[in-house]
Amino acid sequence: MLITFSDLTSIPVLWLQIAITAIWVLVILMIAWVVNRFTDKPEIVRKIVHIGTGNVILLAWWLDIPASVGITASILASAITLLSYRLPILPGINSVGRQSFGTFFYSVSFGILVASFWYLQQPQYAALGILIMTWGDGLAALIGQRFGTHKYKVFGTQKSWEGSLTMMFVTYLISSLILIGTQGNNWQTWAISLVVAFIATGLEAVSFLGIDNLTVPLGSAALAFFLSQLILS
Repeated sequence: MLITFSDLTSIPVLWLQIAITAIWVLVILMIAWVVNRFTDKPEIVRKIVHIGTGNVILLAWWLDIPASVGITASILASAITLLSYRLPILPGINSVGRQSFGTFFYSVSFGILVASFWYLQQPQYAALGILIMTWGDGLAALIGQRFGTHKYKVFGTQKSWEGSLTMMFVTYLISSLILIGTQGNNWQTWAISLVVAFIATGLEAVSFLGIDNLTVPLGSAALAFFLSQLILS
């Protein structure tokens, strides 16, 4: 049956918002599933999900999705990821050759940031924190594994300078774009972005058990928020 524009406009806005985000997540999971069938590199599958689903925060921000929806989604995702450590619910996502609760922490951080910054009516900081983890950590891991020849260790976890520099650059870029777009182009914004980039890179280096998936987004968002309130108010 043909669906007309008038049919779409009769659908409650909330359900349209949920449908758009759900479709995006399903597409990402489908891509990850297909890639998982044709590769023996689970880290690639994990990063597809990591980077792809993280961009949902932009949809939540731009579509002005209620905080309750984001928090509920975070709780459900956290529960599913916990089960996936015992059951093959998300094959290839958690099996990265090391003990890690990163996927769980990632889901938890989403809910905490939405609950905090939607309440403060400052959703840009939630987006900043999640996107730094999404793109910064995701690309740092891929670049580090592919080109990371200069290694160092933090609390027994091996990192590479190539990966850390990637994390710093991507974090600085994301912070600058979001803060300039919401606070204006001034030296304070560039300075805040630089501080956030250094701190986020340090937090990402301390990543035992995947704890960086919690500390990086929460730390980056909180730091950017408080520095903005301190310097720009």
